[in-house]
Amino acid sequence: MLLLVVLVATASWSYGFAQEIPMQSPISITKFQKSARMTCEIQTSKENVDGIVIHWYKQKEGEAPERLLFFSGGKVTTESGFQVNRYMVERISVQKQCVLTIKDVIPDDAATYYCAYWDPHYYKVFGSGTKLIVSEKGSSPPANSEILQKKHENQIIYVCLIEKFYPEVIRVTWTDDEKEVTDNVVKGDTWQSTKEDEYSIASWLTVPAENKDKKYYCKYEHEEEKASLPTQADSVKTAPQEEDCGTVFNRDQLMHRTAYLVYIVLLLKSSMYYLIILFFIYRMWASTKYQGKKA
Repeated sequence: MLLLVVLVATASWSYGFAQEIPMQSPISITKFQKSARMTCEIQTSKENVDGIVIHWYKQKEGEAPERLLFFSGGKVTTESGFQVNRYMVERISVQKQCVLTIKDVIPDDAATYYCAYWDPHYYKVFGSGTKLIVSEKGSSPPANSEILQKKHENQIIYVCLIEKFYPEVIRVTWTDDEKEVTDNVVKGDTWQSTKEDEYSIASWLTVPAENKDKKYYCKYEHEEEKASLPTQADSVKTAPQEEDCGTVFNRDQLMHRTAYLVYIVLLLKSSMYYLIILFFIYRMWASTKYQGKKA
């Protein structure tokens, strides 16, 4: 995984010009013994993309990526070790897309697939990735999504909570009316709900209090659904005081309480908090030192 991160980081910047990575869709596919189809949209100003050689890479969990095939001049060249007749590639020139189809999906196909191509400065640009999940269980969209808000000093914190979806692959972003917002955004990890096959996630956006009338959007993209939640709406809830947090998270009380506590931890800035931590560290250090002398 580290190798691919380095490759993507290197490929995304060349000669001082940022390169837009190819966007892949969907972000995940859940299939078993059926065909899986994934699309790579080439981000280039060129009118004609027929001359661009498209590469497809396969990366299994915990392993380095390996090239699966490349597509050039209408011909597919598959790397040794892969079955040629199981892969089909087509180019849709008008939409600047390249589509990879994997036939009769088997467990060994489970991996994340990346498209890639060389930019004009001879840097290879990798796509955003599509994760193929081999499972007989079908995917399911989020059962609930909402935005909580809380004012803290001179800031407003919006918490976007998305619950009970499968598979766990999901893309969450914040935007305003013009562009994506990346400053002061914290994205939590997905966690399993009470059922083993359901996942939830939370993302935080902190804005100045003077922006209270400005509209922001929490957008998510899942295999089964895309949605956009506005901050300025009747559905936005004000987060309660700590002792009442259970009333908001009544649908999945344990997991919601955990998410809310993480949110509260992010707000802790008082010196007393750090003194308490230092006190416990000192106690542990003193205890260890005393046991060492005694030994």
